[in-house]
Amino acid sequence: MYAYDEIDRTLINERVSEFRDQVKRRLSGELTEDEFKMLRLQNGVYLQLHAYMFRVAIPYGTLSSEQLRRLAHVARRYDRGYGHFTTRQNIQFNWIKLAELPDALADLAEVGIHAMQTSGNNTRNVTSDQWAGVAPGEIEDPRIWSELLRQYTTLHPEFSFLPRKFKFAITASAHDRAAIKVHDVGLRLHKSDKGETGFEVLVGGGLGRTPFIGKTIKPFVHGHDLLSYVEAILRVYNQYGRRDNIYKARIKILVHELGAEKFAQEVENEWQQMDRSALALDDAAIEEIRSRFSYPAYEKPAHMPDELKKAAQDPQFEAWRKNSVFPHRVPGYAIVTLSVKPVGGPPGDATADQMDAVAELADKYSFGEIRVGHEQNLALPHVARRDLPALWRALDAAGLATPNVNLITDIIACPGLDYCSLANARSIPIAQELTRRFANHDTANLIGRLHINISGCINACGHHHVGHIGILGVEKNGEEFYQITIGGRADENAELGHLIGPSVPYADVADVIEDIVEAYLALRARPDELFVDTVKRLGVEPFRERVYATR
Repeated sequence: MYAYDEIDRTLINERVSEFRDQVKRRLSGELTEDEFKMLRLQNGVYLQLHAYMFRVAIPYGTLSSEQLRRLAHVARRYDRGYGHFTTRQNIQFNWIKLAELPDALADLAEVGIHAMQTSGNNTRNVTSDQWAGVAPGEIEDPRIWSELLRQYTTLHPEFSFLPRKFKFAITASAHDRAAIKVHDVGLRLHKSDKGETGFEVLVGGGLGRTPFIGKTIKPFVHGHDLLSYVEAILRVYNQYGRRDNIYKARIKILVHELGAEKFAQEVENEWQQMDRSALALDDAAIEEIRSRFSYPAYEKPAHMPDELKKAAQDPQFEAWRKNSVFPHRVPGYAIVTLSVKPVGGPPGDATADQMDAVAELADKYSFGEIRVGHEQNLALPHVARRDLPALWRALDAAGLATPNVNLITDIIACPGLDYCSLANARSIPIAQELTRRFANHDTANLIGRLHINISGCINACGHHHVGHIGILGVEKNGEEFYQITIGGRADENAELGHLIGPSVPYADVADVIEDIVEAYLALRARPDELFVDTVKRLGVEPFRERVYATR
């Protein structure tokens, strides 16, 4: 965990005070909604279909049990008893009253949580690998660098009034769990030939109306130069980025129109002419941030107790263990993913009672720490393997032991037309129906790793472009239709999915997905060939033929 200092606490409290005054003036009529819009967006507040939506930052996906309990309190006291974890390591509350928002912010500020820059045309919440600091084979904990970026970019004037929103993601593992290739700036931590720590810098990734995979503009930037190089990127974006057209304002459009080589040269020119000394991170500055991260006092691994051996005979426990328990860098420990995707439930939603239960379990089994992943699930990052049976029983009682992590019912979905004023179609009911169709665990295991992503509009908050199967809601003559793509992926081999054919009506979506899955099972070369690999080998056509043969 990172220990925030007095500067952070002062900043957060001052922002609460400012926002309280801004809300007061809006409610009195002194500010119009148009005048209030920029102020609320900078504090994570959207005006949605039914109410204001409140988006809270979870920097690089790390929460303490105390912070999770406070989120549960906000859900219970100010909302309707639940929150929605997003693909950006945030949590959203959909029913908070404007008059009560400053009180909610104040309650969160007491435990070091804020909503600054979770919306608006600025640098958003810096995201990272949800297994950061505990993943085997990791170069080093990427949250150290995420925190440096968080501190540097928060309220930075150069980064606060950009042409459009701007997103960073950082990973330090060979397997990318942070989806860095679909972010405005993706940073991959690695070692140079000299053993120095630095970053491969990718720019111009993003989804939405015009999706792109990020391009590498610099293979290695030393960690000491990270801030100056990032500032050079933002300066070039600020100078050339389109402000006359909202659809062309993202940096991905600028990189595409200039070309990656030209953009890289512009950044290099800007970087070389800067006075980089003021932004250089010396070893002392890096170590100061590193020292503020605390790590558990892990015990030496003990022999597996009889209870664990006995639990292995329980098929339900074993199904969960094989699905949701992952290797840890420390022998005798494990990373446990908690599925927030029950059969028939809205993906990513957690009740206040569930949040309290996870906080309690984190205190008991994970040194008080919880992680949030961009797949809209939670994780306990420090679980002793001997505690797995007891943890499983407690998670099962809380409805958080569904053994579907990375399987077909582990669906990523935005709130869609049920909540969002931008959406064209519903996302949640589609996800709920698909979880019911594929609820049989044996069937899901037979299918294997298959990610379904659903977005209710072209803004792609559900990351449908990079789903193994992507579902995009569109509107046709006032009715909900859905475009289907296949073959996308968001990892180190990121690709955009390919459209299989014309959009289909709402009532047909689940049947279409079943057709695609049945085609995959018939076409795969061997039982362990993943869906995305079958699509890559055969292309779209066999799936298109199966889906549209009778339509």
